Amino acid sequence: MPLLYIAGMTQKLHIIGGGMAGSEAAWQAANAGVQVVIHEMRPKVGTFAHQTGLLGEMVCSNSFRSDDSEQNAVGLLHWEMRAANGLIMATADKHRLPAGGALAVDRDPFAQSVTDALMAHPNVTVEYGEISELPKDGQWIIATGPLTSGALAEAIAAETGAEALAFFDAIAPIVYFDSIDMDKAWMQSRYDKGETEEERTAYLNCPMDRDQYEAFIDALLAADKTEFREGETAGYFDGCLPIEVMAGRGRETLRFGPMKPVGLTNPHQPDVKAHAVVQLRRDNKLGTLYNIVGFQTKMKYGAQTEVFKMIPGLENASFARLGGIHRNSFINSPTLLDDQMRLRARPNIRFAGQITGVEGYVESAAMGLLAGRMAAAELQGGTATPPPETTAMGALVTHITGGADAKTFQPMNVNFGLFPPVEGLKSGRRGRKDRYKAYTDRAKADWQTWLDRESVPA
Repeated sequence: MPLLYIAGMTQKLHIIGGGMAGSEAAWQAANAGVQVVIHEMRPKVGTFAHQTGLLGEMVCSNSFRSDDSEQNAVGLLHWEMRAANGLIMATADKHRLPAGGALAVDRDPFAQSVTDALMAHPNVTVEYGEISELPKDGQWIIATGPLTSGALAEAIAAETGAEALAFFDAIAPIVYFDSIDMDKAWMQSRYDKGETEEERTAYLNCPMDRDQYEAFIDALLAADKTEFREGETAGYFDGCLPIEVMAGRGRETLRFGPMKPVGLTNPHQPDVKAHAVVQLRRDNKLGTLYNIVGFQTKMKYGAQTEVFKMIPGLENASFARLGGIHRNSFINSPTLLDDQMRLRARPNIRFAGQITGVEGYVESAAMGLLAGRMAAAELQGGTATPPPETTAMGALVTHITGGADAKTFQPMNVNFGLFPPVEGLKSGRRGRKDRYKAYTDRAKADWQTWLDRESVPA
């Protein structure tokens, strides 16, 4: 049903966690006329990855990945969130950085803008402090992300009767631009992709010849690495593997992954084809910081500085942040959540974001968007129909609330494999472009129909 404002409504929506999902959920519910309280433990209680107490802080990367809404599922998700007046996407667009066909943002101003928007909203208040138990009364959304506090994680496990699943996630290092040797490195997006010169030069490239690459692989494999504690058996999320784990899967793996040399020409040696290329992407609007793309790592700090300075152009690099690894927790959503994203055992509690088993900033915010709308509808005496699974949002929420096999459930990015097939289209690689365009055309039409039916009247 449409989200309608009910005069005199006093029951509040409480949201635990002010990250991507919690911030978006708060924005959507508040715009529907619901009074929202965000409970954020930072800065009183810190985490391994966060640096500030701002809402919507980005910690792993500054990229929202592809912004192509016709050929890419995450780009389609961008489109759907924009159409739904999403705070996260509007703020990302405001603080966009050149990144070829990707959507990268200036992370600190982004978080400040998200915080400012929510603080200024008349229906939103923020309370700082840790929530360590599952609330018994009222309407709640738990959007605590992969770094849920130990006490709350234990409370969730105790209530559900099963331990939360977990996987290990890693973050990449960030380098000061002025410490990079531009006599060796150069600026170019792969295949010169982009409509403007700034976009076509959005990436910084460091070339390696065969001997340099082989020595680099040897150093990666031999470096001191963070060891897991006894009894920790969680695996890695394939979309965010540590660089040394990829190297361990085969010496050529990186050359066909983040270090592939295709689509690039070194202006310092235009006739020499690089054997491998390390790319860095601008991390802030000033262009003073660059993160090493795809170089998540579990190497110890001392080893990182030694190994990464083997990269041509980074011999004298100064690091604003080194990489690291942390344990991410998520619940077995297909078993525990209904199609309204409510905990079956405690239907006054919804879950949203990475803790539900979606992976990525955009996917997390998207699940917050849905949870906020669903909670607002319930508080106003109705029920929000889940979006059709032909949409990116619908495909993702269907996957986590019953579409996935609970026995093998693992974190998942949005992808076209989650969408129902479009009948009559050619299968295989040759028909992929037409197939993806058919998926996105169908999704946009169905999403707009759903929005017109479910959204707050203008």
